[in-house]
Amino acid sequence: MSEDRTGETNGGRSFEERVFIRFDAIDNRLGSVDARLGNVETRLGNVEGRLEVLEAKSYDTKPIWERALAEIASLRESMNGRFAQVNERFDKVDDRFHSLDLKFDVLAGDMIQLRTDQRRVERRMDKIEAEQVKPS
Repeated sequence: MSEDRTGETNGGRSFEERVFIRFDAIDNRLGSVDARLGNVETRLGNVEGRLEVLEAKSYDTKPIWERALAEIASLRESMNGRFAQVNERFDKVDDRFHSLDLKFDVLAGDMIQLRTDQRRVERRMDKIEAEQVKPS
């Protein structure tokens, strides 16, 4: 049973043949890796091209965006001016209402004083009339 089985594992090929077969396998795998790397480079080039297009579009919209911001700032300034005018008018109206409120207070006070004086006069008149009716 001491047969030489090393010949079976070698497949009948010499060492040099087996090394060259391995080199060919490595060469095939490197060729495959090279092809895949070329595909990645192509796809990366496409991505760069698309990115350049997007950047160019963003530069195209930049002036529009700047104009829009300027218009918004102008509108805000205009609205602030108008709000200031409205606030001034409200302050004037508020002052007028306050003035009217004071005048109504004075008027109400005068009416109370007038009624008080009227009652006093009525009582005096009633007293005078009562004295005239009395027989002397």
